[in-house]
Amino acid sequence: MKHSQTLIPTLKEVPADAEIKSHQLLVRAGYIRQTASGVYSFLPLGNKVLKNVEKIVREEMEKAGAVEMLMPALQPADLWKETGRWYSYGSELMRLNDRHDREFALGATHEEVITSLIRDEVKSYKKLPLTLYQIQTKFRDEKRPRFGLLRGREFVMKDAYSFHDSQESLNEAYDKMFTAYSNIFKRCGLNFRAVIADSGAIGGKDTHEFMVLSEIGEDTISYSDSSDFAANIEMAPVNVQYEKSTEPLAEIEKVDTPNAKTMQEVSDFLQQPTDKGIKTLLFKVDEQFVLVLSRGDHEINDIKLKHAFNAANVELATEEEAKQLLGAEVGSLGPVNVKDIDVIADHAVAAVVNGYCGANETGKHYINVNPERDFKIDRYEDLRFIQEGDPSPDGQGTIQFAKGIEVGHVFKLGNIYADKLGAAYLNEQGKQDIMIMGCYGIGVSRTIAAIVEQFHDENGITWPKEVTPYDVHLIAVNPKNDEQYALSESIYQKLKANNISVLFDDRKERPGVKFADSDLIGLPLRITVGKRANEGYVECKLRKSGEQFDVHETELIDKINQLLTEQL
Repeated sequence: MKHSQTLIPTLKEVPADAEIKSHQLLVRAGYIRQTASGVYSFLPLGNKVLKNVEKIVREEMEKAGAVEMLMPALQPADLWKETGRWYSYGSELMRLNDRHDREFALGATHEEVITSLIRDEVKSYKKLPLTLYQIQTKFRDEKRPRFGLLRGREFVMKDAYSFHDSQESLNEAYDKMFTAYSNIFKRCGLNFRAVIADSGAIGGKDTHEFMVLSEIGEDTISYSDSSDFAANIEMAPVNVQYEKSTEPLAEIEKVDTPNAKTMQEVSDFLQQPTDKGIKTLLFKVDEQFVLVLSRGDHEINDIKLKHAFNAANVELATEEEAKQLLGAEVGSLGPVNVKDIDVIADHAVAAVVNGYCGANETGKHYINVNPERDFKIDRYEDLRFIQEGDPSPDGQGTIQFAKGIEVGHVFKLGNIYADKLGAAYLNEQGKQDIMIMGCYGIGVSRTIAAIVEQFHDENGITWPKEVTPYDVHLIAVNPKNDEQYALSESIYQKLKANNISVLFDDRKERPGVKFADSDLIGLPLRITVGKRANEGYVECKLRKSGEQFDVHETELIDKINQLLTEQL
């Protein structure tokens, strides 16, 4: 493609609203443009990268036995009401009414649509297992769209769904998808981890997120420094043996703690370490109040709390509710003398000796508090966030943290949606049974941003070979020079004839502008036709390493093919 015949509007300045490198560079290099907040057009270069990522996805999906289809973006509300998600999904679901006042949603995800389709079309075990996928635009009304393609209101996603007659069949498909996802992200050149995750609003159990390591990631990954263990911090189990002090139990005493509300403020006031404190929080778990305890230096993980109660919703009680129920402001709450409320504690609390906690009187705390002697705990659970330096849950090494960008997620859904939507089949015994499902998603457009976050330098993007919009950037230094232009045109035609994708900068621009744009756009190999054109020589430059060398036009195709195979 000739530069003069396409649309590549590069920018010298960093856009004011672009906070991260991928957003800045994709806009500056002419790959995307914002149409509305969180909504982007993919310009010709951006569209080529998008199609290249989609190609990788399609190839690996086919290897995994998945078949491509396409479902509507416009979904009737009745399907969502059947599963209950019309009411529970939240404000991110974009809802609208047609001219007949019928309710619809723009597809944020497609569990309801695909399950209703399979319910109507598949009636026998002989058609199972079956895995279907699509690559389609999704819509979510993000409260705060940000970071360009990483958090938008409209984005391209690959979503796949598998249907089974046994858990063993689902496990097999899950493993195939796990492998396919690993292959996809490896082919995209990404440094990533597959981590144990929470299923969130989708539902189901046994899930993994595929996280691209990046300092701008919104998720924290906990991983072992000595093994393959990795988990989202929300899901990492804590496997710590807490040692209990042998000091004599002291008498409980109520003390004033004026203006000390946070655990650190109370610790400083009492001149006691935070690990002797008992943090007390009041939660509403499916509308029931629960008092949750952790050690003072730990943080309660509401995802673990949700799983401990197998609850649909978990949220902190309001200050008003806490005061009405326990008689004190948040910061002075505690478990002593609490009645008619379940008390659940993290395992670390059991090892606290002569600790301190709120007295359920504003500005007062108990000291020398001991669990079981001074208050009852209904049960102990793993409720806290794992911390750096904790032993790895698999028993190998210690935990480290890293930031990550979620680019893929695989779920074992079970029969959540099949049961609610009546997706049944006749088994081998001729009896009706409910299908078992899996769900597998990749943020295709989000993956592009993640690639740029890992593949850039101070001058621009440095695309990996499999996703680059073009392999070669051909530059005619002075198109007005007959020898330079003739050689450039000859090389351009030879590259196309040999199926080497090329962007030919034939613009009548200054060389400095062309070279700066070339670095910004980030194609793997630059070929410059300049002052040695009369000798048939061109300059080659590898974008990533900066290595430069001259090649004669008669050897150029062989050299490019070698580079594409070995180095780029």
